[in-house]
Amino acid sequence: MATIVVGVDSSDGAKRALAFALEEARLRGATLRAVYAWSFAPIAASAGMFAPPVEVDFAEFEESANRTLQAVLDEVVGADSGVAIERNAVEGAAAQVLTEESKTADLLVVGSRGHGGFAGLLLGSVSQQIAHHAACPVVIVPPPREED
Repeated sequence: MATIVVGVDSSDGAKRALAFALEEARLRGATLRAVYAWSFAPIAASAGMFAPPVEVDFAEFEESANRTLQAVLDEVVGADSGVAIERNAVEGAAAQVLTEESKTADLLVVGSRGHGGFAGLLLGSVSQQIAHHAACPVVIVPPPREED
């Protein structure tokens, strides 16, 4: 059976990607694998944790990642999707995790947060990295068009 992998976080772009991937899974009769990548390093840096090492409960971070993933699935998918859904919260950088997941997927779907121009070049974007390194076809779901 086909597998569609979708990168999930709590952003609007990821929610649009999840909705697209869900509909694609329905059309193809595929399994949907929702992947939430999390990393301790950015969390610690944003919290100002450049102090001496402290005890860290990684299980707590993993549990939080699983709760976030489930909350997004509940919001976007609802109770009865009609599609087999696998949930996967993985520790690691999003681009690396999703590139690895693409090795066993028939399609990889990610959202676009609209970063472009110099900021996109400077920081690099997950969708840009995936487009270059994924082992399967990639769909990057764009933000909605602005109405004039």
